[in-house]
Amino acid sequence: MVIGQGQIAPGFELAGDDGKALKLASLRGGPVVLYFYPKDDTSGCTLEAQDFTALAGDFAALGATVVGISPDSVKDHCKFRDKYALKLRLLADEGHAVAEAYGLWVEKSMYGRKYMGVERTTLLLDAKGRVARLWRKVKVPGHAAEVLAALREHVATRPPSAGK
Repeated sequence: MVIGQGQIAPGFELAGDDGKALKLASLRGGPVVLYFYPKDDTSGCTLEAQDFTALAGDFAALGATVVGISPDSVKDHCKFRDKYALKLRLLADEGHAVAEAYGLWVEKSMYGRKYMGVERTTLLLDAKGRVARLWRKVKVPGHAAEVLAALREHVATRPPSAGK
């Protein structure tokens, strides 16, 4: 079942490209952008990571943490990060358990071949870990800017005590 707007995001702990494990719960208290993507160093995933990196300062200025999640290994994430000078945290969901918990490990089709993979999806979580916005089957061009605009709106409309 796919997670929906207003629901608490399922917790997880995954290894990151910095060599440290990250627990989702450790990010509570501020907004979080979780973006699930299929594979490091492919055209769409590279563009998406570069777009989020280009806006990293804007996300940080609004108190948001941006995290990319894919089934790639930590080693692959490190190569990807270094090759494109990415400025965001990449988490390795090698067994795709987190993608499954979010309902994003789905049957896909390419050139008539069916296979299982990650559905490109972005979630904006509020300070309490609830899904404030959800983008499914993301089309990459302009997406990071759209997420940033939604974050700005979210930050502007939340009550002052929302992050406490």
